[in-house]
Amino acid sequence: MMNRSHGFSLIEVLIAVFVVAMGIVGAAGLQLASIRTSQQSGYQSAAVALANELADKMRANDAQMRLSDSQNPFLKINYNKATDPAPTKPTLCYTATASCDATALANAEIYEWLMRMREALPEGRVVVCRDSAPFDSTKKMLTWTCTADTKAGITIKIGWKSKNPDGSFVLSGTSAPPGVAITVESYVQ
Repeated sequence: MMNRSHGFSLIEVLIAVFVVAMGIVGAAGLQLASIRTSQQSGYQSAAVALANELADKMRANDAQMRLSDSQNPFLKINYNKATDPAPTKPTLCYTATASCDATALANAEIYEWLMRMREALPEGRVVVCRDSAPFDSTKKMLTWTCTADTKAGITIKIGWKSKNPDGSFVLSGTSAPPGVAITVESYVQ
């Protein structure tokens, strides 16, 4: 008697190959998502480290922090790598011949910090201001807008262009919200 199952094994093999191929494609997709998530986590860590570094520089330069808000060089930081040119290099205070007062030292530290931020974050942006409400509860996100309040603490807001899982930029064409906001001791006037 003749067996009528010719080609049945071939179909089983094709289905098995298809299932294995789908598993490999799924694993590759997971690996890609993991790499993107890891990259965004790295940017988040870099932003927190940069914000903490700037906060330490602000605390160390107490003379500048006690100036009025309009004279404090730290409160003039509002930089967006996507739209602003590279910061202008001030007098750097590293040589014995450099004559630097507290303001010149603050300007040199701000310049160097901005250059590190430019290198660490894609389309990095930073705003330092007094802000009593850095979080917008209606949009459920941090905001670049600063609520002017002389009794509010000084907030360091840092953001960057992050990517969606498909590789496109989040909020393409607009400014991404801050990813980090750290409030420094109030230094109330």
